[in-house]
Amino acid sequence: MELRHLRYFSAVADTCHFGQAAEQLHIAQPALSYAIRQLEGELDVTLFNRTTRQVALTTAGEFLRGETERILADVDTAVDSVRRIGAGRSGLVRLGLTGTAALSHLPRIAQVVRRELPGVALEIRAELLTAAQCDGLRTSTLDLGVLRPPAVGEGIELRTIDVEPLVLAVSVDHRLAVEPVVAMSDLRSEPFVAYGSRDSAVNDAVLRSCRQAGFVPHREHQAPSTAVLLALVAAGLGVAVVPASARLLPLEGLVFRDLPDAGTVEFALAWRRGQDNPVVEAVVDVLEAAFPGPLAAGRPL
Repeated sequence: MELRHLRYFSAVADTCHFGQAAEQLHIAQPALSYAIRQLEGELDVTLFNRTTRQVALTTAGEFLRGETERILADVDTAVDSVRRIGAGRSGLVRLGLTGTAALSHLPRIAQVVRRELPGVALEIRAELLTAAQCDGLRTSTLDLGVLRPPAVGEGIELRTIDVEPLVLAVSVDHRLAVEPVVAMSDLRSEPFVAYGSRDSAVNDAVLRSCRQAGFVPHREHQAPSTAVLLALVAAGLGVAVVPASARLLPLEGLVFRDLPDAGTVEFALAWRRGQDNPVVEAVVDVLEAAFPGPLAAGRPL
């Protein structure tokens, strides 16, 4: 049974007139009559009672009419869905986010995708460090990431979407808590609370800033996440230099102070080099347009 046979049958069933159905289908009436006879022969059943005056559906024809409507609707839906996926307008994108990106960027990302690509669903995987995201992209367990450059390993494309300054986090009773602005050199003798991962882009940026100020930070404690890191700082166990988006995690006993000479860290969209998923490409395009921060063309690392 061919799909065209069902479409021909549907047209005749709707009109109960071979001539009108042939006109709607833009085919010759003899060809339509032959196609219906082929369908009846294949099914070994009579679908229409034909007389010189009228054409009427048999009981079997009535049943097939209902099934045909369902089948053709499913086919049309499938065709539309395939076309939308091919155009990047529909599908699932598994999105990884690092650190505070879930607080600072996820709400806007979700809003933009929902507005511009309503047929695209996001599966969110938060609190993933850059290295873990890069591994996920390479193994196709992630489709897109929001991470802090540089990428770890090869085969990852990046596009910068935001740059944020580093700020100081101290406990409310710390000597620097009363200062509205602090210099990196003021932290020379302070114990630091740092991220525990050796691949932390923030740790690397903090180390560079400390060295530019003439000292190497003494890491007193390490934390697996920003929330734990800030809790240790609030407890008075050290100071921390963190991205400004950490301010979105207010904690009792903690204050943030500007560090004008501390440098910056980036957020970037990341995806596997050579991936040919049009849905991922569509999400990257709408997010690139949505974020006004400095954007760099995708570049291999």
